[in-house]
Amino acid sequence: MSGGGTEIWFYHLERSTLDQVLPELLDKTLQRGWRALVRIADPARLDEIDEHLWTWRDDSFLAHGRAGQDHAERQPILLSQTGENPNGAQALFMVDQSDMGPVEGYERCFIIFDGRDDTALNHARERWKALKGQGAHLAYWKQSDAGRWEKAA
Repeated sequence: MSGGGTEIWFYHLERSTLDQVLPELLDKTLQRGWRALVRIADPARLDEIDEHLWTWRDDSFLAHGRAGQDHAERQPILLSQTGENPNGAQALFMVDQSDMGPVEGYERCFIIFDGRDDTALNHARERWKALKGQGAHLAYWKQSDAGRWEKAA
C-alpha cells in the first residue's frame, strides 16, 4: 500500500472545517488539470458533501457526480464509498477515516482529518506510522495561525 510514486499528503484541520478546506483543494486540483475522487465512508456525510459542492461559493460550484450514477466516468470530481476509480482521477481525497485501499495510479492522495477529534487524530497518527514504515512518500500539512497551509513534515 506504499503507493509507489504516489505522494500522500496529510491535512491536519485545526482552524478550518472540512466543508471549508475540501472545496478549495478540489478547485486547485481541477485548476491543475486533474480529476478527483473523494472517498467518504459515511453515506450521510457523502450526501452533505454532495450538496455542499454545488453551493460552496455564491459565484461558483464544483461540478461533480457520484460513483454508480450515469456518466460517472466523465465527472471531474467523483464522490464514492468504494476503492474504485471510474473517472480516472489523479487525486484521491479521503475523509472521515475512510478505508485507504490501493493508491497506485494516483498522483497524489490527500488524507484530511479533524485534529480537534481525538479519534480522527489517533487514526491519522497510526496511518502515518504504518505508511512511513512502508516507505511511502509522505507530507504533513498544518494550518498556521494566519490560516495558511504550511508543510510541517
